[in-house]
Amino acid sequence: MSDNSLRLVWVYPDLLSTYGDQGNALVVERRARQRGLQVERYDVRSDQPVPTSGDIYLIGGGEDRPQRLAAERLRRDGGLQRAVGNGAIVFSVCAGYQIIGNEFINDLGQREPGLGLLDVVSTRGEGERCVGDVLADMDPQLGLPPLTGFENHQGVTHVGPNARPLARVTLGRGNGTGDGTEGAYNGTVFGTYMHGPVLARNPLIADLLLKLALDVNALPPTDDRWYEALRAERINAAQQPA
Repeated sequence: MSDNSLRLVWVYPDLLSTYGDQGNALVVERRARQRGLQVERYDVRSDQPVPTSGDIYLIGGGEDRPQRLAAERLRRDGGLQRAVGNGAIVFSVCAGYQIIGNEFINDLGQREPGLGLLDVVSTRGEGERCVGDVLADMDPQLGLPPLTGFENHQGVTHVGPNARPLARVTLGRGNGTGDGTEGAYNGTVFGTYMHGPVLARNPLIADLLLKLALDVNALPPTDDRWYEALRAERINAAQQPA
Protein backbone atom coordinates (compact mmCIF):
# COMPACT_ATOMS: atom_id res chain seq x y z
CA MET A 1 0.00 0.00 0.00
CA SER A 2 1.15 3.53 -0.78
CA ASP A 3 -0.65 6.88 -0.58
CA ASN A 4 -3.84 5.14 0.60
CA SER A 5 -4.18 3.43 -2.82
CA LEU A 6 -4.79 -0.30 -3.16
CA ARG A 7 -3.30 -2.07 -6.19
CA LEU A 8 -5.59 -4.94 -7.17
CA VAL A 9 -4.47 -7.38 -9.89
CA TRP A 10 -6.88 -9.78 -11.63
CA VAL A 11 -4.64 -12.41 -13.22
CA TYR A 12 -5.35 -13.81 -16.70
CA PRO A 13 -9.10 -13.14 -17.06
CA ASP A 14 -8.82 -14.46 -20.65
CA LEU A 15 -7.83 -17.93 -19.37
CA LEU A 16 -9.02 -18.18 -15.77
CA SER A 17 -12.45 -16.73 -15.10
CA THR A 18 -15.12 -19.44 -14.90
CA TYR A 19 -18.35 -19.45 -12.86
CA GLY A 20 -18.26 -15.71 -12.29
CA ASP A 21 -14.91 -15.70 -10.49
CA GLN A 22 -14.25 -12.17 -11.74
CA GLY A 23 -16.87 -11.18 -9.19
CA ASN A 24 -14.17 -11.67 -6.57
CA ALA A 25 -12.27 -8.70 -8.01
CA LEU A 26 -15.45 -6.61 -8.05
CA VAL A 27 -16.19 -7.41 -4.40
CA VAL A 28 -12.68 -6.59 -3.15
CA GLU A 29 -12.67 -3.36 -5.16
CA ARG A 30 -16.09 -2.27 -3.87
CA ARG A 31 -15.37 -3.09 -0.24
CA ALA A 32 -12.10 -1.16 -0.44
CA ARG A 33 -13.84 1.88 -1.92
CA GLN A 34 -16.53 1.73 0.77
CA ARG A 35 -13.71 2.24 3.29
CA GLY A 36 -12.45 5.32 1.46
CA LEU A 37 -9.54 3.62 -0.27
CA GLN A 38 -8.46 4.54 -3.76
CA VAL A 39 -8.20 1.41 -5.91
CA GLU A 40 -6.05 0.86 -8.95
CA ARG A 41 -7.28 -2.30 -10.64
CA TYR A 42 -5.24 -4.10 -13.29
CA ASP A 43 -6.80 -6.84 -15.42
CA VAL A 44 -3.68 -8.61 -16.73
CA ARG A 45 -4.20 -10.81 -19.78
CA SER A 46 -2.01 -13.83 -20.46
CA ASP A 47 0.00 -11.97 -23.15
CA GLN A 48 0.95 -9.23 -20.67
CA PRO A 49 3.56 -9.23 -17.90
CA VAL A 50 2.27 -9.64 -14.36
CA PRO A 51 3.16 -6.49 -12.40
CA THR A 52 5.17 -7.07 -9.26
CA SER A 53 3.91 -4.03 -7.34
CA GLY A 54 0.36 -5.25 -6.65
CA ASP A 55 -1.08 -5.57 -3.15
CA ILE A 56 -3.74 -8.24 -3.83
CA TYR A 57 -3.69 -10.76 -6.70
CA LEU A 58 -6.85 -12.67 -7.61
CA ILE A 59 -6.88 -15.81 -9.79
CA GLY A 60 -9.98 -17.65 -10.97
CA GLY A 61 -10.85 -21.08 -12.27
CA GLY A 62 -10.58 -22.42 -15.81
CA GLU A 63 -10.77 -25.46 -18.03
CA ASP A 64 -7.87 -27.93 -18.22
CA ARG A 65 -6.06 -26.58 -21.31
CA PRO A 66 -6.28 -22.88 -20.28
CA GLN A 67 -5.03 -23.97 -16.85
CA ARG A 68 -1.91 -25.53 -18.39
CA LEU A 69 -1.30 -22.47 -20.58
CA ALA A 70 -1.72 -20.16 -17.58
CA ALA A 71 0.72 -22.19 -15.49
CA GLU A 72 3.32 -22.20 -18.27
CA ARG A 73 3.08 -18.45 -18.77
CA LEU A 74 3.08 -17.61 -15.07
CA ARG A 75 6.19 -19.75 -14.53
CA ARG A 76 7.91 -18.03 -17.45
CA ASP A 77 6.84 -14.57 -16.37
CA GLY A 78 7.82 -14.87 -12.71
CA GLY A 79 6.01 -11.68 -11.72
CA LEU A 80 3.53 -13.31 -9.36
CA GLN A 81 6.28 -15.21 -7.57
CA ARG A 82 8.30 -12.01 -7.12
CA ALA A 83 5.22 -10.17 -5.85
CA VAL A 84 4.60 -12.83 -3.20
CA GLY A 85 8.25 -12.58 -2.23
CA ASN A 86 7.61 -8.88 -1.65
CA GLY A 87 4.66 -9.67 0.65
CA ALA A 88 1.71 -9.51 -1.76
CA ILE A 89 -1.57 -11.31 -1.02
CA VAL A 90 -2.87 -14.02 -3.39
CA PHE A 91 -6.41 -15.41 -3.43
CA SER A 92 -6.91 -18.21 -5.95
CA VAL A 93 -9.88 -20.36 -6.97
CA CYS A 94 -10.10 -23.90 -8.38
CA ALA A 95 -7.68 -24.13 -11.34
CA GLY A 96 -5.88 -21.10 -9.91
CA TYR A 97 -5.62 -22.88 -6.57
CA GLN A 98 -3.94 -25.84 -8.23
CA ILE A 99 -1.60 -23.59 -10.23
CA ILE A 100 -0.17 -21.83 -7.18
CA GLY A 101 0.58 -25.21 -5.58
CA ASN A 102 3.55 -27.46 -6.18
CA GLU A 103 2.09 -29.70 -8.88
CA PHE A 104 -1.12 -30.68 -10.67
CA ILE A 105 -2.23 -32.98 -13.50
CA ASN A 106 -2.69 -31.13 -16.80
CA ASP A 107 -5.03 -31.75 -19.73
CA LEU A 108 -2.48 -34.13 -21.27
CA GLY A 109 -2.57 -36.35 -18.18
CA GLN A 110 0.95 -35.25 -17.23
CA ARG A 111 2.33 -33.86 -13.99
CA GLU A 112 2.59 -30.09 -14.42
CA PRO A 113 4.79 -27.96 -12.13
CA GLY A 114 2.93 -25.29 -10.23
CA LEU A 115 4.32 -22.03 -8.91
CA GLY A 116 5.22 -23.44 -5.50
CA LEU A 117 3.53 -20.56 -3.65
CA LEU A 118 1.41 -22.90 -1.52
CA ASP A 119 2.35 -26.34 -0.18
CA VAL A 120 -0.34 -28.39 -1.93
CA VAL A 121 -0.22 -31.11 -4.59
CA SER A 122 -3.21 -31.81 -6.83
CA THR A 123 -4.08 -35.00 -8.68
CA ARG A 124 -7.16 -36.04 -10.64
CA GLY A 125 -9.88 -37.98 -8.85
CA GLU A 126 -11.08 -41.32 -10.14
CA GLY A 127 -14.70 -41.09 -9.00
CA GLU A 128 -17.54 -38.64 -9.59
CA ARG A 129 -16.84 -34.94 -9.92
CA CYS A 130 -17.19 -32.81 -6.82
CA VAL A 131 -20.25 -30.76 -7.74
CA GLY A 132 -22.68 -28.81 -5.58
CA ASP A 133 -23.04 -26.42 -2.69
CA VAL A 134 -20.47 -26.51 0.09
CA LEU A 135 -20.66 -25.40 3.70
CA ALA A 136 -17.51 -25.47 5.78
CA ASP A 137 -16.15 -24.21 9.09
CA MET A 138 -13.22 -21.87 8.56
CA ASP A 139 -9.91 -22.50 10.30
CA PRO A 140 -10.43 -21.05 13.82
CA GLN A 141 -7.16 -19.13 13.49
CA LEU A 142 -8.83 -16.93 10.85
CA GLY A 143 -11.75 -15.98 13.09
CA LEU A 144 -14.29 -16.01 10.24
CA PRO A 145 -17.86 -17.33 9.95
CA PRO A 146 -18.66 -20.53 8.02
CA LEU A 147 -17.70 -20.69 4.35
CA THR A 148 -20.39 -21.03 1.70
CA GLY A 149 -19.62 -21.73 -1.95
CA PHE A 150 -20.16 -23.91 -4.99
CA GLU A 151 -17.71 -26.57 -6.15
CA ASN A 152 -17.33 -28.17 -9.58
CA HIS A 153 -14.03 -30.00 -10.01
CA GLN A 154 -12.39 -33.38 -10.49
CA GLY A 155 -9.29 -32.45 -8.54
CA VAL A 156 -7.96 -34.02 -5.37
CA THR A 157 -5.69 -31.64 -3.47
CA HIS A 158 -3.46 -32.73 -0.60
CA VAL A 159 -2.33 -30.07 1.88
CA GLY A 160 1.33 -30.33 2.84
CA PRO A 161 2.98 -29.58 6.19
CA ASN A 162 3.77 -25.97 5.25
CA ALA A 163 0.13 -24.99 4.73
CA ARG A 164 -3.11 -25.20 6.70
CA PRO A 165 -6.58 -26.20 5.46
CA LEU A 166 -8.67 -23.10 4.87
CA ALA A 167 -11.81 -24.84 6.19
CA ARG A 168 -13.38 -28.19 7.05
CA VAL A 169 -16.54 -29.17 5.23
CA THR A 170 -19.87 -29.91 6.86
CA LEU A 171 -21.49 -30.29 3.42
CA GLY A 172 -19.70 -31.09 0.17
CA ARG A 173 -16.30 -32.58 -0.62
CA GLY A 174 -13.86 -29.68 -0.65
CA ASN A 175 -10.32 -30.83 -1.47
CA GLY A 176 -11.69 -34.23 -2.52
CA THR A 177 -9.30 -36.21 -0.31
CA GLY A 178 -11.97 -37.57 2.00
CA ASP A 179 -10.39 -35.92 5.06
CA GLY A 180 -12.92 -33.09 5.17
CA THR A 181 -10.50 -30.31 4.27
CA GLU A 182 -11.32 -27.44 1.90
CA GLY A 183 -8.74 -25.12 0.42
CA ALA A 184 -5.44 -24.16 2.00
CA TYR A 185 -3.48 -21.10 3.07
CA ASN A 186 -0.14 -20.01 4.39
CA GLY A 187 0.66 -16.45 5.36
CA THR A 188 -0.70 -14.22 2.61
CA VAL A 189 -1.42 -16.98 0.05
CA PHE A 190 -4.89 -18.54 -0.11
CA GLY A 191 -6.50 -21.20 -2.28
CA THR A 192 -10.01 -22.66 -2.46
CA TYR A 193 -12.19 -24.71 -4.78
CA MET A 194 -15.17 -22.46 -4.04
CA HIS A 195 -16.97 -20.50 -6.75
CA GLY A 196 -20.08 -18.45 -6.12
CA PRO A 197 -18.33 -16.00 -6.54
CA VAL A 198 -16.89 -16.99 -3.20
CA LEU A 199 -16.08 -13.45 -1.98
CA ALA A 200 -19.65 -12.29 -2.67
CA ARG A 201 -20.91 -15.16 -0.51
CA ASN A 202 -18.17 -14.59 2.09
CA PRO A 203 -17.39 -10.85 2.21
CA LEU A 204 -15.40 -11.14 5.43
CA ILE A 205 -12.78 -13.12 3.50
CA ALA A 206 -12.48 -10.11 1.18
CA ASP A 207 -12.09 -7.93 4.27
CA LEU A 208 -9.36 -10.27 5.54
CA LEU A 209 -7.42 -9.68 2.31
CA LEU A 210 -7.85 -5.93 2.76
CA LYS A 211 -6.65 -6.07 6.37
CA LEU A 212 -3.56 -7.99 5.32
CA ALA A 213 -2.86 -5.42 2.59
CA LEU A 214 -3.36 -2.52 5.00
CA ASP A 215 -1.59 -4.30 7.89
CA VAL A 216 -4.45 -3.51 10.26
CA ASN A 217 -6.54 -5.62 12.64
CA ALA A 218 -9.90 -4.02 11.85
CA LEU A 219 -11.70 -2.08 9.14
CA PRO A 220 -14.42 0.57 9.38
CA PRO A 221 -17.91 -0.98 9.29
CA THR A 222 -19.83 -1.09 6.03
CA ASP A 223 -23.35 -1.96 4.93
CA ASP A 224 -23.45 -5.77 4.69
CA ARG A 225 -27.22 -6.24 4.37
CA TRP A 226 -27.04 -7.42 0.74
CA TYR A 227 -24.19 -9.81 1.45
CA GLU A 228 -25.89 -11.23 4.53
CA ALA A 229 -29.13 -11.77 2.60
CA LEU A 230 -27.21 -13.65 -0.10
CA ARG A 231 -25.35 -15.73 2.50
CA ALA A 232 -28.54 -16.63 4.32
CA GLU A 233 -30.30 -17.58 1.10
CA ARG A 234 -27.46 -19.80 -0.13
CA ILE A 235 -26.88 -21.47 3.25
CA ASN A 236 -30.62 -22.18 3.61
CA ALA A 237 -30.79 -23.59 0.06
CA ALA A 238 -27.77 -25.83 0.67
CA GLN A 239 -29.34 -27.25 3.82
CA GLN A 240 -32.60 -28.25 2.13
CA PRO A 241 -33.12 -31.98 1.43
CA ALA A 242 -32.21 -32.99 -2.13
